[in-house]
Amino acid sequence: MDALKPQDPPHIGTHTLLARLGAGGMGQVYLGRSPGGRLVAIKVIRDEIIDHPEALGRFRREVETARTVRSAYTANLIDASLDSAPHWLATEYVAGPTLAKAVAERGPLPTETCRGLFAALAEGLAAVHAHGVTHRDLKPQNVILAAQGPQLIDFGIARGVGQTALTAAGFASGTPGFTAPEVLTRNEVGPPADVFALGATLAYAATGRAPFGSGDPNGVSYRAVHEPVDLAGVAPELAALIEACVAKDAAARPGLAEVIARCGVRTALVEDSVYAGLAALGEAAPQTPPTPVRQSVAPSTAPSVGPHDLPTVGSAPYGPPGYTPTRLARPSRRSGKRWMVAVAVGLVVGVGTAATVVLTQQGEGKDTARGRASASAQATGSSPKATASKAEDGKGGAPAYAGDDIDRTFWQSSTGQCQLPAEERAPEGFQGSESDPDDPSKGGEHPVFDHKVRIGIRSSGYSVTPGKSGADAPYYVTVSVKPPHSIDPTTGKPVTGALQQNVTLGYTSKPVDLYGGDKSAWKYLTYPDDFRSWSPNGKKTWPAIPLTNDPGDWTVQWHHIRTPHDYSSIMCLGFAVK
Repeated sequence: MDALKPQDPPHIGTHTLLARLGAGGMGQVYLGRSPGGRLVAIKVIRDEIIDHPEALGRFRREVETARTVRSAYTANLIDASLDSAPHWLATEYVAGPTLAKAVAERGPLPTETCRGLFAALAEGLAAVHAHGVTHRDLKPQNVILAAQGPQLIDFGIARGVGQTALTAAGFASGTPGFTAPEVLTRNEVGPPADVFALGATLAYAATGRAPFGSGDPNGVSYRAVHEPVDLAGVAPELAALIEACVAKDAAARPGLAEVIARCGVRTALVEDSVYAGLAALGEAAPQTPPTPVRQSVAPSTAPSVGPHDLPTVGSAPYGPPGYTPTRLARPSRRSGKRWMVAVAVGLVVGVGTAATVVLTQQGEGKDTARGRASASAQATGSSPKATASKAEDGKGGAPAYAGDDIDRTFWQSSTGQCQLPAEERAPEGFQGSESDPDDPSKGGEHPVFDHKVRIGIRSSGYSVTPGKSGADAPYYVTVSVKPPHSIDPTTGKPVTGALQQNVTLGYTSKPVDLYGGDKSAWKYLTYPDDFRSWSPNGKKTWPAIPLTNDPGDWTVQWHHIRTPHDYSSIMCLGFAVK
């Protein structure tokens, strides 16, 4: 829950806004108060997608589903506006953390707690199915652990029997790793698909790991169709029930009544001490709307600079003296592209390890990273071809470093995502991870670190197709870690005065060959130990700053690098520093 921002409206309909609850692909979710004092959750669809027929259709479907389904396991619809902008719906506010947040913060749930949660969610799904509706997007992020029992939320892609699914680009049905094989391969949707998602959700609750691994959504979906679920360490009887629910053949899965019976619960879930402790993680709702505070930005006295003014060589502890933080002088090159975004849920790769989010593009012309070579050439007065020729091209060896070019990608803890899509599609099977090297329990969808971060990369085994280009060639990856604010190189801390958003690449690792050595083995880097900032010619480096120097949302990107100034981001994650 975050405070309202200056651009947020004070009211939606007759409801007074109190705070931000989060954001998603459809829009912003607020905590509000009805005229009579009832707390409500208000989802407002984003203005820029109102004209998209699939988006508006999905939103209308969510309203109709909420209106139809009345259950102890779902939030009831309070109000909605569908006829004119802003389009929104208000449901009763359910306090409590999501299952994803609870597991990220406390780790896997005990077997008995899993049994109780399994049975309660199965009962909730049965109530939804009784209304002729399938959820279609059950996952840890869509389960709230409320004090009165778990609640199912986000019916944005739910559908009734006989309805047509919304599957246009950008509005794909389901979430990789939780979507049943028959939905992925034949778009056959029914109650058994929800049973599959239920089993996958409980696999996550019992292990703290993504049920079919993480990485490229295509790779995750492939494993969901062809490979067994990850249940290492789960009690045999519970593992057997989960395996039955995620059977590849929909007809082989148990019905919800059988699931409940096999759980064998003897007490109410809310009486479980572990569950009660998790439900208590929910934030208390503010009673009055906080007054948004606008930050005034002091005018800069520094001379105007171009989009890529690089540091000058010097001997300051965290960078060259005389460095002026990059200022935005032109629109991003990304604005000239058409993006098709496939959104994957933020899950976990291992215990406490944040998982990958891979976004694919449909673009025209050269990608942003190739444009970086031109930007660098303009700064040095040479041609892009000449600039590239001065560095190793990756064919005979790895590029020595990544030049610190302008970058406007930022990870946001409020959403657990980066606000911009990747520039280049990651190879199939590519995976990345973030974890605490000393405490593996730290991590999850919204990770928080305080001293070091272990960052991993690997190819899961589906990356290389024999006989096709790239089967034997190296594929170099560099990782960049960016503090939230522009850093004063003489102090290693944010520039004094008004905080300036960091639009540099940040600190980078030496490039690593993704396919070098054991392709299936993880290759790890540790921040700040393995990260540096580089002079334009790569001859001087400066150490990365400690995490505690700049609290806030840090951004981590994985880049496919060809030369020091020719690279493309292929994945973006991040973490918070308190």
